[in-house]
Amino acid sequence: MNILNYNKTFFLKSIAKISDIKIEHGIEIAFIGYSNSGKSSAINSLTNQKKLARFSKTPGRTQLINFFQVTSNFRIVDLPGYGYAKAPLSIKMNWQNMIYSYLKTNRSLKGLVLLMDIRYPLKNLDQDIINIALIYKIPILLLLTKCDKFTINNQNIQFRKVHKKLEKFSNQLDIQLFSSLKKIGIEKLKSKLNYWYEKYYLI
Repeated sequence: MNILNYNKTFFLKSIAKISDIKIEHGIEIAFIGYSNSGKSSAINSLTNQKKLARFSKTPGRTQLINFFQVTSNFRIVDLPGYGYAKAPLSIKMNWQNMIYSYLKTNRSLKGLVLLMDIRYPLKNLDQDIINIALIYKIPILLLLTKCDKFTINNQNIQFRKVHKKLEKFSNQLDIQLFSSLKKIGIEKLKSKLNYWYEKYYLI
């Protein structure tokens, strides 16, 4: 398997509208989740860079789609966090429509890393994203983030609950415990991204 050096990942561009993407080569893996799910921390841990993916003290502030280049033909995409309660309804709908449009129309998208706080998994919008991904046959890696907040026993209990609810989709969806703080699941995340890269690009 080709081993990618995620430490060399760099910021490529931000876009505010799907029509502004204008990148047609290579593949993309998108990170998606609620605004407090730990997306930025996960990307920073993956790339071993503290400030590559910026995160705000105010969840939900990022309204852009951010692209990071791993290699010339492989990009990580940070989609806007959804579900921030204090955002105006019009803003929330705009974020969600942009996310849905990206998932449905981007031909470079070959995998989805869906992040959920292990304490509050499978909220309504998470399930909407899973349904869209299933319809468009986008494989999913579901990261149960902030697992360090639980004891190992409670981590396993929560993992089994989520797995049971989603087991009928097991051919398209994998679940992994994850903690940016404790570096839990980082290597398995890299392994999955490497697998998608090998499968969809190096053919």
